[in-house]
Amino acid sequence: MKKIYLLLTVMVAANAFAQDITFSGCPNLFETSNYVFTKQSTPDAYGKGIYITSPVTGDQPCGGLGTCEFKIQWNNTASRWEFLADEGDGTFAAPYLIYYNSTGSASAANPPSNSIGTWVENTAITNGDCGGNLTTSNSNLSGDVHTTTLGINDINSEKALLFPNPVVDYITVLGVANAKDYQIYGMSGQLVKSSKFDTKINVKDLQSGVYQLVITTADNKTHQFRFIKK
Repeated sequence: MKKIYLLLTVMVAANAFAQDITFSGCPNLFETSNYVFTKQSTPDAYGKGIYITSPVTGDQPCGGLGTCEFKIQWNNTASRWEFLADEGDGTFAAPYLIYYNSTGSASAANPPSNSIGTWVENTAITNGDCGGNLTTSNSNLSGDVHTTTLGINDINSEKALLFPNPVVDYITVLGVANAKDYQIYGMSGQLVKSSKFDTKINVKDLQSGVYQLVITTADNKTHQFRFIKK
């Protein structure tokens, strides 16, 4: 694969079971092409899905730039989803980082959509040839992806309780078994706070507004709550 200028046109397609992803973007770098990323049968060590263009045979067409293979995978160290381009032989031993999602979506088992956070162009690799970050106006991402900040695996907490709501300083959460950590998202999808779970959570530093609290348990289930910060 050539120093990528290639992935950036990715497109992803969804089957009836939403196990594939379709992505389209960066037509100025190479003609619009559709790439099908197939979800691998085994998730990564953190329970996140791994998606690879299929088949990985070394002859995947990549616009007018030759051949290339792509992967969408969670980077736990950097806490973000990444679009990767293989170095040329389908092994992904030293892949090129093309885009990464600025929201992180640590609670999501699948990648976020391009309307959640921002897929940031890695200009160190693309030389800026993609014209900026991915948005819904210049790209498309569909299939087995999350279309909200909380994602399809979130569950409502019928027996759990959050109070007070609205809140000024601290919220208390009771009834979530095996709670491990939490994230708080603003309504535009940005992650504003995260930490290990405690039944009493300090929200003094949050600006007034509406927020989503996502609590992740030890068995990777998530509980969601909406609260108002005065």
